[in-house]
Amino acid sequence: MGSSDKAASDDVPEKAPPPAYQNATSEAADGEVQEENTYAYDDSRKLGITGAVFLILNKMIGTGIFSTPSGIFAATGSVGISLFLWVIGGILTFCGLSVWLEYGLAIPRSGGEKNYLEHVYRHPKYLATCVLASQMILLGFSSGNSLAFGRYILYAAGNELKDTYRGRGIGVACVTFAVLLHAIAPKWGVRLFNVLGVFKVVILLFIVFAGFAALAGHRLIENPHNFDNAFEINRGEGWGGGGAYQYSNALLNIVYSYKGWENANYVLSEIKDPRRTLTIAAPLAVGGVTILYVLANIAYFAAIPKADLATSDVIVAGLFFKNIFGDSAAARSLPVFVALSNLGNVLAVSFAHARLNQELGKEGLLPLSRVWGSNKPFNSPAAALFLHWLVTVIVLLAPPPGPAYNFIVNLYTYPGAWINSFVAAGLIYLHYNKAENWTSGWYTYLPIIILFLLSNLFLVIVPFIPPDGDWNADGYPYYVFPVVGVAVLLLGAFYWFLWTKFWPAVRGHKIVSERAIDEHGDEVIRYRKVKTRVE
Repeated sequence: MGSSDKAASDDVPEKAPPPAYQNATSEAADGEVQEENTYAYDDSRKLGITGAVFLILNKMIGTGIFSTPSGIFAATGSVGISLFLWVIGGILTFCGLSVWLEYGLAIPRSGGEKNYLEHVYRHPKYLATCVLASQMILLGFSSGNSLAFGRYILYAAGNELKDTYRGRGIGVACVTFAVLLHAIAPKWGVRLFNVLGVFKVVILLFIVFAGFAALAGHRLIENPHNFDNAFEINRGEGWGGGGAYQYSNALLNIVYSYKGWENANYVLSEIKDPRRTLTIAAPLAVGGVTILYVLANIAYFAAIPKADLATSDVIVAGLFFKNIFGDSAAARSLPVFVALSNLGNVLAVSFAHARLNQELGKEGLLPLSRVWGSNKPFNSPAAALFLHWLVTVIVLLAPPPGPAYNFIVNLYTYPGAWINSFVAAGLIYLHYNKAENWTSGWYTYLPIIILFLLSNLFLVIVPFIPPDGDWNADGYPYYVFPVVGVAVLLLGAFYWFLWTKFWPAVRGHKIVSERAIDEHGDEVIRYRKVKTRVE
C-alpha cells in the first residue's frame, strides 16, 4: 500500500524530480464517476539505511528520555527498579521490533499495523481497519512533544516550571512549523529531522558524559547518594512505593519513551530494498537508543536528589543541567537544545502519521477520503498533515493547566497496547495455521511473540485496577485515560457499523476502492460508487 508523498532519502539530490501524480476521471461501467489516483516514486528519493535510522531515531528520542524519568522514579521510589524497568523497556522494544520486521517484510507496504491487522482479521471486513483508524487519527498526536518543547523554551528563558498556557502556545507554534514545512517543502522537512536526529544523539551523549563527570564528583550539589542501597523503596509526599497501577503507569511512560521503533513500517513503500534496509537500520537504531537511555538515567541519578527528581515533572534534563553547570545564562541555554530535540520528534511523528492518515484516505475509509488521500497542492499530503495538526492542537490545549503531560503520554500510549496485543496474537495465528501459507524474510520465535503479547496485556488490564492511596492523585480519576482509550477504539467500531452497515442500507450504495499495478509498475487507486439497489 504505497504512500503518496515524496519519499525521503539519506542522500537527497539537489534537484530530484517530483513523484508522478495523476488525477483523472472516467466513466465507470455503472455510469458513476470514477476517480483514479496514481502514486509513483523515484528510487533516488527513497530512504536508505541512514535515512531509516534517523527516521526511527527521531521518533524514539523525543520528550521521553528528557521528561519521563521523573514520573517513573516517582511511581517506583527505587533507583534500581527504575533502571531495571528501562532495561525491560528495551527488551520489550526488541520483541516488538522483531514482530514488526516479520510483518513488514512479508507485507512490504506503507501503513504499518493497518496492513497487519487487515491481513489477519479479515472478518468482519474493515472492522480492524476502522478501529485502528480511530486510534491513529484521534490519538496519533504530537501533543506531548509539543508541550515539552514549550516548557523547555520557557525554562531556558528563566520562567517558572509550572504548566501554563504560555508553554502550550509555544507548543502550538512548534507543531504548526513542523506541519507547514512537511506540507510546503517536504524535502527540507526530511533534511531538518535528519540533522536533528544527529543533534539528539549528541545531546544524549552530552548528558551521559556529564553524568560520568557527576559520578566522579564534578557537580554543584552534594553527592545525592542515590546508588547507596539502590533497590531500597523510598517514599515522599505524593511519590514512591506505588502498587501495580503505578508500575503499569511507569511502564507506559517507558513504552512512550521507546515508541518510534515501528516508524519505518509506516512508510515502507518509501524505503529502498526493505529487507536489507530494515534488518540493518531498525536494530541499529533501537540498540543504540536502549544503551543511551539506560546511561542517561544513570546520569540523572548521579546529579539529582531523589525528592527533586520525583517532583521535577517534564524538566528533568533542565534540572540535571542546573545541578552540573549552575544557574548561569549559558547553563540555562542548554534546555534549548533539548527543545530542539523535541522539535525533531514532532517533525518525525508528523511525517509518519500524516502518511498513515493518507493511507486511510486512499482506502476510501474516511469522510472526504479523496481530500485526505490527495497530494494537492504541493505534491505532499498537506490535507493529512492538517488533520494531524488539528488533533494535536486540540489535545494540547484541552486539558487544564496542571499534570497534563503524564495524562497526554498515557492517553497516547495506552490504546497502542491493545493494538499491539492483537498484532502479536495474529502473528501466532499465522505461524500455526498452515492454510495461511505465511512466509517472510524474517522469523520471530514464539517465546518472543508471547513475551510481547503478555507485556501489552499487562498494560491493557492493570490501569483499571484502583491505585493505592488517592484515586485523584494526578488531578483526575485514575481510570480516565484507560476509559478514554477504550472509548476511542469502540468509536472506531461504531464508525465501522455506520460506514459498512447503516449508511449503505439507507442510501442503497457503497464505495469501493480498487488497487492495481499499471503497466509502468505504479500503484493505482480507483474509487467507485456501486449501487446496491435499483431506485
